[in-house]
Amino acid sequence: MRCIERDITMSTKTFASQADLEEKRVSFTQLSEHAWAYTAEGDPNTGVIIGDDAVMVIDTQATPVMAADVIRRIREITDKPIKYVVMSHYHAVRVLGASAYMAEGGEQIIASQDTYDLIVERGEQDKASEIGRFPRLFQNVESVPPGLTWPTLTFTGKMTLWLGKLEVQLLQLGRGHTKGDTVVWLPQEKTLFSGDLVEFDATPYAGDAYFQDWPQTLTNIAALQPAALVPGRGAALTTPEQVQAGLDGTRAFVSELFASVKAGAAEGKELRAVYEQTMATLEPRYGQWVIFKHCMPFDVTRAYDEATGHADPRIWTAERDIEMWKALEG
Repeated sequence: MRCIERDITMSTKTFASQADLEEKRVSFTQLSEHAWAYTAEGDPNTGVIIGDDAVMVIDTQATPVMAADVIRRIREITDKPIKYVVMSHYHAVRVLGASAYMAEGGEQIIASQDTYDLIVERGEQDKASEIGRFPRLFQNVESVPPGLTWPTLTFTGKMTLWLGKLEVQLLQLGRGHTKGDTVVWLPQEKTLFSGDLVEFDATPYAGDAYFQDWPQTLTNIAALQPAALVPGRGAALTTPEQVQAGLDGTRAFVSELFASVKAGAAEGKELRAVYEQTMATLEPRYGQWVIFKHCMPFDVTRAYDEATGHADPRIWTAERDIEMWKALEG
């Protein structure tokens, strides 16, 4: 595993979120009869479904030690076996805690085939990149087993599971945060787990995004008419009005950022000039959102690539992260 171990400062800005050491307060919120949200003030969320005969976890936390706190909270409510882990996408911060649930008797790690393909293509590089960017989110990283977290079961488009009488749908509703995004839908309870396709008062990370597709994917989510939603980051959304606010905020950020970058690229501006222009445009509205300054260099770089003809995201490596940060913030 490659990991950036030194403190990297570029001009007056610390690289990515290496300086973010503040612990967050965890909440475990019930959204509907069978659905729960593990949230931590803008850190990555985990979803929990407690069915009639088994438990499903959506996104694992970043290490087995961190996942142990999710398991502890589940065990305060039920002793049913944790049979299923769902990866909403492939990013390391979402999947490296999976082994903790397998130790609890887990039977399947489920992901879209597109997510599996991304792990094959870039999983090792992403792992090193993410650990270097945000060490606090990888507490006790030494507890992660060697190698990558691999799905044991994949699907394309749609999969339906039954936890007793509870129907659970795994859906690919379009590309956005990555090309492999999966949402988990409880149609009987109108409750949805969106992964990082939806954020709430938290900045979408878009380094692996498809900006032109993302708004339509959000429209596809809205068409389900969720009454409650667990976003990738931010508080659980427990009313239709809050769900709409989460969808609208994510759509606005993604659309405004891409519009700004696309306009700058069309004028022939270099990446740094486009970045500075886009920061100035978006910061008044979104600057208070969690990890805004962390995400923006990655987001603008990917948007600039897409606007200039790179249809698919380039692989982020620990080395590329630093080069990009120097170019935009140095």
